Amino acid sequence: MTGALITDLGETMLSTVFDVVPIAAILLGFQLGVLRRRIPNLRRVLIGSGYVVLGLGFFLFGLEHALFPLGKVMAQQLTDPAFIGAGRMAYALSWTDYYWTYLFAFAIGFSTTIAEPALIAVSIKAREVSGGAVGAWGLRVAVALGVAASIAIGALRIVTGTPLYLYMIVGYLVLVIQTFFAPRMIVALAYDSGGVTTSTVTVPLVTALGLGLASSVPGRSALLDGFGLIALASLFPMITVIGYAQISARLARRGGRAGPRPIAAKEGPSP
Repeated sequence: MTGALITDLGETMLSTVFDVVPIAAILLGFQLGVLRRRIPNLRRVLIGSGYVVLGLGFFLFGLEHALFPLGKVMAQQLTDPAFIGAGRMAYALSWTDYYWTYLFAFAIGFSTTIAEPALIAVSIKAREVSGGAVGAWGLRVAVALGVAASIAIGALRIVTGTPLYLYMIVGYLVLVIQTFFAPRMIVALAYDSGGVTTSTVTVPLVTALGLGLASSVPGRSALLDGFGLIALASLFPMITVIGYAQISARLARRGGRAGPRPIAAKEGPSP
């Protein structure tokens, strides 16, 4: 077993090297052939590139041998008729009997998004650029709630077998209507927030959950029903971030009306 894991790890590392080589070739080609300049800090660049290859290799190896099986096993256990059916056969179960699956999907969507490195980086930059008007934690929680809701609704879609396009059409209609009434400063950030959720931590677990769920629910196909959670996870955070900005703006206006207005100091001698 250990030998097989070592062999698999070596193959993953080799595959990662072949994946990174084209990117390095493009960068080197433009640096040396187009810009015609030497690479600054070449030694540090080479060491950093080695770390990148090792990090990606170990990460992909961990996904294949830990996160993907974990998500699949959890989905299978939560949808097992022996766990949720109280002795009933699988065909006798209703979509309401899968409430533990929806709760797990919500929790895993929220927790993975909070830990998403891309979202952390974007939220910090948004706070810096806005001068603190956009809170880093507020943005992260808003995006995480959107992903959590999307994964839970996606699990419901898989259980019920309803078409994905219905959810996408309704979601984008809500998003377009929100955009007309949202503060202009938040619109572009909200649309970017949908992209940062589909990154290194969220995608593997969500994909494994969807495939495991579609493979376990009777009458569902892993190919037809198992995918689509990532599409929902990109859509719903845009809705929740704009909603967060709208609620914050309304509370700020309400607080401004309720509170006393500041009195500007006058220059010159007082009468």
